[in-house]
Amino acid sequence: MKIICIGRNYAKHIEELANEKPTDPVVFLKPDTAVLLKKQPFFIPEFSNDVQYEVEMLIKIKKVGKHIQKKFAPTYYNKIGLGIDFTARDLQQELKEKGLPWEKAKGFDGAAVIGEKWLDKKNFDNIQNIRFSLKKNSEIVQDGNTANMLYPIDELIAYVSQFFTLKIGDVIFTGTPAGVGKVSIGDQLEGFIEDESIFLINVK
Repeated sequence: MKIICIGRNYAKHIEELANEKPTDPVVFLKPDTAVLLKKQPFFIPEFSNDVQYEVEMLIKIKKVGKHIQKKFAPTYYNKIGLGIDFTARDLQQELKEKGLPWEKAKGFDGAAVIGEKWLDKKNFDNIQNIRFSLKKNSEIVQDGNTANMLYPIDELIAYVSQFFTLKIGDVIFTGTPAGVGKVSIGDQLEGFIEDESIFLINVK
């Protein structure tokens, strides 16, 4: 399983981190060891003092594809999910300043939350108009909608498949909306698609 992540896909999130708007999708990978095991808490790693949550809509690939045309992209997935791209922001900033890759800040153990619930896309009228949110300690901290993506889902699948063959079970993290923030020991994070709870994570 590959975990393919898209950065800077929501304009307001780009603004809050003072990043430049990309001319193409920003793509990076997480190893499969980054997946937080089911029903396990998230442990803040010792090498960071600023681990931040980033809630994201997920797409699970259902068949093998390469150089996929945008018009055929919908046939490559039928499930959507929700997850968190945990980011060691202090380490990421240090790496960015040195012009180095982000993997240590994005791909550490437990840095990829994949909610246990996957929803059939047929349950939604429009895949590009789905509300999703994250609560921290019962308070909404991120509230996004797929309508606000700079690069829609089908476009992302077409783009990514130019570089990586997509395989059954691959997961695409489609980017985070504004509102990212630091996690602390004792926090509880709950993610929602529309009003349905998809995951509940305790921070240790």
